[in-house]
Amino acid sequence: MSQIDPVLSQMEDDVDELWPPTLAVTTSESARQKRKIAQLEEKLQVLESGKAMKQRESNYYMSQGRAIRRIVALYDSIEDLITENDRRCDEGDDDVTPEQSRLQLGYIALNNAIPWFHEKATELEYEEYIHMLKMLRQGADSARGDDTSKLKGLVPDWVNREFKPNPPVDHEDKHCRGFVNDTCGRLLCPTEMDWSNPVVRAGIRDRTDGHVVTEMSWPAFLYDGYTADMDNLEEGLFKSKLLIQAFKAIFTSPSSAKEVSGEGDGANIIENNRRARRDAAGKKVKTHVAQIIHMHKVSPRSIAYAACQLRFALSSVTSWRSVDGDFDYVQFWCNIIDFFEKAPGRIARRNVDRLLTWWNRKVFGTSHRVELNDVAKAKCPLMLSLCRGRE
Repeated sequence: MSQIDPVLSQMEDDVDELWPPTLAVTTSESARQKRKIAQLEEKLQVLESGKAMKQRESNYYMSQGRAIRRIVALYDSIEDLITENDRRCDEGDDDVTPEQSRLQLGYIALNNAIPWFHEKATELEYEEYIHMLKMLRQGADSARGDDTSKLKGLVPDWVNREFKPNPPVDHEDKHCRGFVNDTCGRLLCPTEMDWSNPVVRAGIRDRTDGHVVTEMSWPAFLYDGYTADMDNLEEGLFKSKLLIQAFKAIFTSPSSAKEVSGEGDGANIIENNRRARRDAAGKKVKTHVAQIIHMHKVSPRSIAYAACQLRFALSSVTSWRSVDGDFDYVQFWCNIIDFFEKAPGRIARRNVDRLLTWWNRKVFGTSHRVELNDVAKAKCPLMLSLCRGRE
């Protein structure tokens, strides 16, 4: 051994004394594991909190989306409405097609139904924006499905009670409805055809030339008394008892659909529902759809929605679709929308306004203040001054 080795060994011992293998202060295994578990639990809590917040946000979007099919657009996608509004921002309002006009009015209706939508869609990052649209769409389609199921059972009750068919319309089997059923066929029959004529009935059922039922004719179920005046096809249009019942069953409650006679005097549905938050026993009263979606008056798009739902309930089709034989529901919905939103001329627009006022009375009651138009409000100060002058 060289003389230098003992010196090196002593130096190493001195270093070990100065710098031990670890600087850690000895802690029990149990204590260390408890702290690790606590840290993991804290991280898990943060993740679950974020997940819960995301779920609450998704649920909110879905609940808000339930208004879309009902009062905005039954068939148009939210994306199409947004695209049309963006197009107008870039190109202006010149030379628009009827479809583009319908989409833009739909976008306006969307923002009336969901006031925060426009600003929110602008602020969100792309992935969050796509998620919002997805949840809104799910809520919209879910509400449409719920209404379809609801009317499937209610419409046979109304038809059987009013027309007393023999045999009665089946509550479950939709294959027994449609044109194979004399009563449903009468209601679905275009107004220009005479369902009481056996030749016409056979022609419609066989879809022969001259008897093809399409969306280009108003069906009898839209008319007051289920009969049209061929000299004035607007007379009684959109005033049928079944249509009002379907509308009220969807928007104000199935029980409210039992009473559709009269002009709605004293039947302020919104106000009565607001006051009756709790019954005498203290039990919470269920809020109806119109109040949930902040719908305070009847709109053309809500009437079109109810008409499509009623037509489907009367038909023999078992699952929701846009085409039933030769009948196109999309175009049918558009025809109704155009009747209201594209009324040609002053007289036609006045008639549409009167029809909507009639609907508001039927559904929400005469005491509902949304019926006060600008003219009526302008007359109020004059009437007040006249009353004071007579004191």
